[in-house]
Amino acid sequence: MTTFTHINQQGEANMVDVSHKPDSVREARAEALISMNQTTLEMILSGNHHKGDVFATARIAGIQAAKKTWELIPLCHPLLLSKVEIQLEALPHSSQVRIESLCKLSGKTGVEMEALTAASVAALTIYDMCKAVQKDMVIEHVRLLHKSGGKSGDFVANTELK
Repeated sequence: MTTFTHINQQGEANMVDVSHKPDSVREARAEALISMNQTTLEMILSGNHHKGDVFATARIAGIQAAKKTWELIPLCHPLLLSKVEIQLEALPHSSQVRIESLCKLSGKTGVEMEALTAASVAALTIYDMCKAVQKDMVIEHVRLLHKSGGKSGDFVANTELK
C-alpha cells in the first residue's frame, strides 16, 4: 500500500525531509487551457488589448509563479530552478489558449508542483488581463503532462483529455 509522504506517524501534515536523497536532474511539463470568445482571442492576437501584450505578461507571471511555488503551497520545498519556460499557443478553431510550462533543476525533489503552478498562474493572468472584456472565460484541464527524474521515475500523461 502506498503511504502519503506528507503525513507523519501522528497523522499530521509535515514537510518531507529530502536531505538524504541524492541530487538528480528533474523535469516536469504541465498544461492548462483557457477558453474564451473568438473576439477576445482575436483582440489578444492582434495586439489591440488596452493592457498591453497579454501573452508576454502571462509568460512572465508563469515564470514568477514557478519560482514562488514554495510560498504558495505549504509543504513544497524552496527550489533552485535552473529553467522555467512558458509556451502559449492560440487555438483559433476552439477559441482557446493552451499554456505549457516546463520546469527543470538538478536537486533532491521534483518540480511537478512548480510546473502546475506556472501553467495555472499564466492562465489566471490571461483571465485577469481580459476580464474587463469577458468574464465567463473558463480555465480547464490543468494537468501534469510529463515528469522525469527521482526515485519514482518517469510519468507521461495520456494524450487524450478526459
